[in-house]
Amino acid sequence: MPLNMSKRIKLLRHSNAVAAGATLITPSAGVDTKGYGGCLFIVLWGAIVDGGTRSVEIHQSSDDGVADAYTAIQGSKVTVADADDNKVTYVDVYRPRERYLKSLINRATQNSTVDGILAVLYDPKDMPTTHDTTVSGGELHVAQPEGTA
Repeated sequence: MPLNMSKRIKLLRHSNAVAAGATLITPSAGVDTKGYGGCLFIVLWGAIVDGGTRSVEIHQSSDDGVADAYTAIQGSKVTVADADDNKVTYVDVYRPRERYLKSLINRATQNSTVDGILAVLYDPKDMPTTHDTTVSGGELHVAQPEGTA
């Protein structure tokens, strides 16, 4: 039986919304990639004030920062423009060298709002997958006819 996307990924909320500010956003916990081939980080932007410097980068650790501090993945930094209000930025890490990944959002000089950060683990070793406890629920519909929702 073919599986749809929701059964081939593990979805989790990596960070809640962060109000406008010019500070570094570092989620407290990393994303455990054990059993998955990669992780797609999706940053949801809100209002961005012109003249600031923003970027998204991914760091990795073998033990979620216990003895092995998180270190940036070479080339993972994505710059975010002033005009990117209410847009999405993503960084996809396939076959990470370390087990745990964490996104860092650099906001400098001017205020930038982050509506949240999602992490999508994909290419699972075992299927179907189950979503993280940060996901409240969802539904799968296959070839349903039109009608009342």
